[in-house]
Amino acid sequence: MACTSNIICVKKNRVKGILAVLIVCTGVSNSKAQLSAPGLHGNFQSDAQYYQADSAIGAPKVREQLLSNSFLNLTYAAGDFSAGLRYESFLNAMQGFDKRYQGNSFIFRYLTYNLHSLEITAGNFYEQFGYGTIFRSYQEWGLGFDNAMDGIRLRYQPVQGIYLKALIGRQRSFMDYGPGITRGTDAEINLNELISSLASKKTRLILGGAFVSKFQGDDDPVYILPENIGAYSVRWQFSHESFSLSGEYGHKINDPNADNGYIYRKGEVLYLTAAYVVKNLGISLGAKRIDNMSFRSDRTAILNNLNLNYLPAITRQQVYRLATIYPYATQLNGEIGTQAEIYYNFKKGSPLGGKYGTKIALNGALINNIVRYPTGDDNGYTSEFFKPGKETYFREVSFEAVKKVTKKLKFTFNEIYQVYNKDVIQGLSGYGIVNANINVLETEYRFSDHYSLRTEMQHLYTRQDLGSWAMLLAEFTISPHWFLAAFDEYNYDNTEKEKRIHYYSISAGYVKNTLRFSLGYGKQREGLLCIGGVCRQVPASNGFTFSMTGSF
Repeated sequence: MACTSNIICVKKNRVKGILAVLIVCTGVSNSKAQLSAPGLHGNFQSDAQYYQADSAIGAPKVREQLLSNSFLNLTYAAGDFSAGLRYESFLNAMQGFDKRYQGNSFIFRYLTYNLHSLEITAGNFYEQFGYGTIFRSYQEWGLGFDNAMDGIRLRYQPVQGIYLKALIGRQRSFMDYGPGITRGTDAEINLNELISSLASKKTRLILGGAFVSKFQGDDDPVYILPENIGAYSVRWQFSHESFSLSGEYGHKINDPNADNGYIYRKGEVLYLTAAYVVKNLGISLGAKRIDNMSFRSDRTAILNNLNLNYLPAITRQQVYRLATIYPYATQLNGEIGTQAEIYYNFKKGSPLGGKYGTKIALNGALINNIVRYPTGDDNGYTSEFFKPGKETYFREVSFEAVKKVTKKLKFTFNEIYQVYNKDVIQGLSGYGIVNANINVLETEYRFSDHYSLRTEMQHLYTRQDLGSWAMLLAEFTISPHWFLAAFDEYNYDNTEKEKRIHYYSISAGYVKNTLRFSLGYGKQREGLLCIGGVCRQVPASNGFTFSMTGSF
């Protein structure tokens, strides 16, 4: 669905299931970074909301009725040199963002110089080693997540096919930096690039490995805590024609921390993906196991603060609003799961393809706890690596069909079934398992080159939690500048009749070149906002919203 004012959403990506996770995880290239185009460039964003109390939906009275989050990025490049900075303003942070985001600061700044095959960066930077199972530094503005490094990073390519990285620094913690010091190295070998005789072969192989350590002094009056914590990972990417197999294994030494209850057990993580893709058919399989893999530069940090690694969910990243009421969040202390997906494009002119073709996709995911055998000592427990536990964390089966009927009309249908352990995923008690059926029908109709209408009809059926929901959305676009959108999300089946509330929203936007403005008014329900298995709680709110973005 399109992102309109007061609608919390994730950009819709037609890459499916585990393939999308694979692309995200390998999205940071090991090749020599390319500097920005010569000259000064930048982008900016400003989001603001005017809050009104609404006791019916649980929206509290906000002392500062207008809150805003804004940033401005500037980058300058000339030859082998580049520099950049980002100015951020939280006056004060909008509801749902950590209140430690407060004030104004040039919180991100860096200098980068390329010396032959060596790239040197001083200051702030984002980086990822392999899949990120032991190190990933990145930002998600919509989640209020930013663990940028502040220090020194080196990237070196001694010969074609070998890529080396090294870094040292501290992580960003809201408007300051955490107490721990992080050091890491990464190496990757592309055998087809390194060995000239393999360059034209259909079989491709990439091998890599990384080591990361953190230092934090032991000032705990109760526990004897290790001050240097090390982790390593190995990874591989193998492909032959239409088949590919990749994975990463990460291992962490004992790391007592707030997430695991200060036990001394080692940590492990394994991600495996396999895919077979031909012209009209794609099949992908994925598996993961996580055991005690919370890895932070500050052992006392919780929630989304000071994470050193990134452990994505292998569940499908749902984009329709009712399908995101029960999103899955990765369980750092332990989970084991699998995902499978098959998609097929029926050719134009075939019986099921019709004049314009038909696309279908079937996806399934199963995630359970891991088996634990308590040891009664500081290690906490032992566990069998490949044996899943009996407790269900998450189940999902989804079917999608996309059909273009005429040149002007297209339908997208989704049928989704979810089993959601609300107590485990949200850290609550007394809610238990939620079973939900979601149906979505999206239509797109193009009246002309300038006018189009997109609608969504959504329904979520459940007998647990808050009961069933219905939603209707309409978005009218006047190309190339204007859009109007409205939706109503109705919790019509809540067992508490006074909570059978319409969460409505209206918005309008204007786009010119790289500038985008939007203004909206409406009610927002309380819930989780998740991207890639990382979540934040979004509070109920009522009021006006404004957003402005641009680049130059």
